[in-house]
Amino acid sequence: MKGYGQFCPIAKASEVLGERWTNLIIRELAAGSESFNDLRKGVPLMSPSLLSKRLKSLEKCQLIRRRETDGRVCYKLTKAGEDLVPIIFQLGVWGHRWVRSDLAAADLDPSLLVWDMHRSLNVGFFKGERTVIRIEFTDQAAKYRRWWLVIKGGDVDVCLKDPGFDVDLTLATDLRTLTAVWMGDATIMNAIRENRVAVEGAPHLRKNIAVWLGSSYFADVKPAHPAPA
Repeated sequence: MKGYGQFCPIAKASEVLGERWTNLIIRELAAGSESFNDLRKGVPLMSPSLLSKRLKSLEKCQLIRRRETDGRVCYKLTKAGEDLVPIIFQLGVWGHRWVRSDLAAADLDPSLLVWDMHRSLNVGFFKGERTVIRIEFTDQAAKYRRWWLVIKGGDVDVCLKDPGFDVDLTLATDLRTLTAVWMGDATIMNAIRENRVAVEGAPHLRKNIAVWLGSSYFADVKPAHPAPA
């Protein structure tokens, strides 16, 4: 990125953070992603070559460090990168308050939604037993229609192919509705009552869905301009 030619600290910081995708990579690293493949899941529309280029740039700026152990490469934030985390998340708070998405089709992405959801499930609710949640997006093409969350021992795996385990609960809805629930624009219980979400499976999972489902980090941020009545 071409520099601004100014000594101002805002200009210097913008030279590092102003490139497209950079803030989202910091977001993913802050959320716990370490491998190249996991980072790709958090930015599914970013090409692998561009992600590799941005990672090299962030490493050069000393915001991340690359480590290879037994053939496995991982990326972690440096102290400088960690200092950025509250700034990046505050940017998200501002965005959800003032320029929040209207959830138009261009903003909706099933892979990003499910990947984000898997990080915020209340895994303690499941008490270490293997639980399989199937999410079915009724308005998506076959490739992205069904997703499986496999929860066991405090870990959550995301599967786009049937993992072969019995399904404990199926949640069927359209992508926009589940995204609105996740982002705090609707509640899961209201969506179920209004027949916008169908839930089938184990009674204790259905009854407590609002307890274990979780929500976006920004779900509690109130909009600056309330939606018109």
